[in-house]
Amino acid sequence: MKRFPLVLVAAALALVFAAQAPAQPTTESIAIRPYSWVKTLLRTHTRNPKPIHELRTTRTSMSLYEHTTKQWVLRRQGCAAGRDNLNGIVILDFGKLAYNGHTYGTILFSGRFAGNRRITKAMLAYAVGYHRCLPEGSLARISLARGTSNYDPAVPSAYKAGRKWAREVSTLAHMLYFRNMDGHVWSAAADDAEPAWDPAFRRTRDFFLGYRHTNVGRPLYNYGSLDGGVGSHWNARQAFFVAGGMKYARAIPEIYNPAMAEQWAELAHIAVQRFHRPVRFAGVMTQISPGCRCSLRPAVARRVLLRELGKRSVKRRSWVPGVFLNIRSAF
Repeated sequence: MKRFPLVLVAAALALVFAAQAPAQPTTESIAIRPYSWVKTLLRTHTRNPKPIHELRTTRTSMSLYEHTTKQWVLRRQGCAAGRDNLNGIVILDFGKLAYNGHTYGTILFSGRFAGNRRITKAMLAYAVGYHRCLPEGSLARISLARGTSNYDPAVPSAYKAGRKWAREVSTLAHMLYFRNMDGHVWSAAADDAEPAWDPAFRRTRDFFLGYRHTNVGRPLYNYGSLDGGVGSHWNARQAFFVAGGMKYARAIPEIYNPAMAEQWAELAHIAVQRFHRPVRFAGVMTQISPGCRCSLRPAVARRVLLRELGKRSVKRRSWVPGVFLNIRSAF
């Protein structure tokens, strides 16, 4: 009896298994189509106000304002970061907090609603792309932070939103662990907390308290500003709470100009003098583009902040690691 070539046998087996396997849903088949009341929500609530700039660089970890949760898009973003062998902190900002009547989530920078679970799947896609596209033998590692802001949260409870945000951070951590990717990607959270968006501090405080309540064990990076400095909107205790006073809070201050560095250095000085604890800096955030001189460059921003800390004799107590982030639109 004649033997079939191994290639033909393998092809036949592949066709059999393919016929038995359940069909996988496509990205288009699971796309979110907002109901009419969600459209009303989008019309009645102002959208995310952050300026959008374009930049691509391999010298800093690139954070992104996200316009979609499509997994193939996030996987491609992660792959680009992996090919660049990026190392440090990456914040994916999915917009302001929102609730669609059934699910907590955010309003993306495209103006569409995205539920928390869909955001988690998108972040996993980014992690998969990053992990697959790293150079062979790379030791690079990123802290992949699930980002939002304290701008006009359209949620029934900011406290509950914080708890759910933390639980999704934990869910992603477990996904990374069971896929053996946690050696290169670590799950974290982030909040663009700015005093001018919540002068009463109530919603910002509730979100941070909700996050802390879960004991998630993962940092919550504050990558916001101080909007005029301590006392302009938030007092020292409030500003310090979201910059290291809370258990998981870490500060990645926006240092777009020297005045912002002075404000953060003054907070660090007050924290040491009054609370006997340092601001927990995790890096610096910039936002620059080829056609816009609207921010200091990352290394310069850190030097300016260190200089201002030194003037106030708090440099050793509030050390700023050499972790550079630049944020831009995901277009």
